[in-house]
Amino acid sequence: MEKILIRDVNFWYGDFHALKNVSLGIEEREVVAFIGPSGCGKSTLLRLLNRMNDLIPATRLTGEILLDGRDIYDRQEDVDRLRKEVGMVFQRPNPFPKSIFDNVAYGLRVNGIRDKEFIAHRVEETLRGAALWDEVKDKLKASAFALSGGQQQRLCIARAMAVAPSVLLMDEPASALDPISTAKIEELIRELRREVTIVIVTHNMQQAARVSDRTAFFYMGEMVEYGLTKLIFTDPLKEATQNYITGRFG
Repeated sequence: MEKILIRDVNFWYGDFHALKNVSLGIEEREVVAFIGPSGCGKSTLLRLLNRMNDLIPATRLTGEILLDGRDIYDRQEDVDRLRKEVGMVFQRPNPFPKSIFDNVAYGLRVNGIRDKEFIAHRVEETLRGAALWDEVKDKLKASAFALSGGQQQRLCIARAMAVAPSVLLMDEPASALDPISTAKIEELIRELRREVTIVIVTHNMQQAARVSDRTAFFYMGEMVEYGLTKLIFTDPLKEATQNYITGRFG
């Protein structure tokens, strides 16, 4: 069974039809990249996977999105539980105005965990997993804002991973970072795929080619093509995909 199954999804912001009949499946512990020009619907679809668009008024969804076989838009669905299972990392690092330690511990505490030893162990474990521990272990009480942009983004990834999600959504996680920080984030994605399913939206096609197993190309709200990343980039089936990848438009 696929980890995520998207079936006949249509989505509107008011009268604007942002996604049109999108269907795709994502396997367990796979990295899937969504690519396409600005405004094509890729971030909208990403945000549907943990119901972030619920917060926007006058939106409408038809179709189904299944996580481990259950419909996440079912009325019985516990949205807090869903967001624990499906973590999110945004385009710009958004650490909380707290210490480095408290940023990572935040989700554990919100979920009712009080065991200080467990929290300390989990904070260290996820900071190590985010390749940040050696850089911050002597300043865990310092403000997260004292970190560089690249370190802040890795901290946000550690914060998302602390509650052990099974899916991690990444909305252009390296677009605000320098090349060295970007390389570290990409290395981290390759490491995290051992634990979680990752869906990444990126404008950087080289990045999609480097980190993802499969790629979906979106254009004007439609999914034009979805397949193995190396085939999408070397032998796409659709002319529009070829044109986008070779820079003829977008």
